[in-house]
Amino acid sequence: MLLAALITAACGGSGESSSLPQGGETVKLDPSDFSAEIDNPYWPMRPGSRWVYRELDPDGAKRVEVTVLDRTKAIDGIEARVVHDVVSEDGKVVEDTYDWYAQDGDRNVWYLGEDTKEYEDGKVSRKGSWKAGVDGAQAGIALPGTPEVGQEYRQEYYAGEAEDLGRVLSLDEWVDVPAGTYRRVLMTKDWTPLEPDVLEHKFYAKGVGPVLTLSVAGPGREELVTFRP
Repeated sequence: MLLAALITAACGGSGESSSLPQGGETVKLDPSDFSAEIDNPYWPMRPGSRWVYRELDPDGAKRVEVTVLDRTKAIDGIEARVVHDVVSEDGKVVEDTYDWYAQDGDRNVWYLGEDTKEYEDGKVSRKGSWKAGVDGAQAGIALPGTPEVGQEYRQEYYAGEAEDLGRVLSLDEWVDVPAGTYRRVLMTKDWTPLEPDVLEHKFYAKGVGPVLTLSVAGPGREELVTFRP
């Protein structure tokens, strides 16, 4: 009940918009201001780090494994860190994605795109793949360097395909998941105009990264099971 009250208050708040990118606005990024070494306290991405999640929804359970690779990729002139995300169900891979991230001088973690494959009924779909600087796609903020309640930002932008948005709701949450108990956790609201009925709250613990994702519009939960820094 307390969490519900906090969410209601935060969603209705009038927090000022930051200078972070909004909507489909074009951003000019200076590659010299970016690094593939990501040490944002709420989501450090050191090569070799690995997170394993359990995703629960009405259709059953999935295993999500996220690994930071010791590889980089040039995206729109920026050296980006490659992160491998594999989703499996009953031991079978259903989604295989390479994400690209980089950090600017203010420790904002930028999301520069993804190369994704979804497997279903013997078919492979690359729907959702995009790359900053290609076909009008724009980089977005995965996580602000200095989060403040009320900050809003776009997480990715590829018109009609990827238009995720985020808003910081709280910096003082408490989360209990199989991987452990975390306090002073950052909570965000994540949504997209492409799917108005979809709304999530994500929780980030200092020194760890994402520990919990809750679907607000319906049943759904992704919780951290193990973390190897």
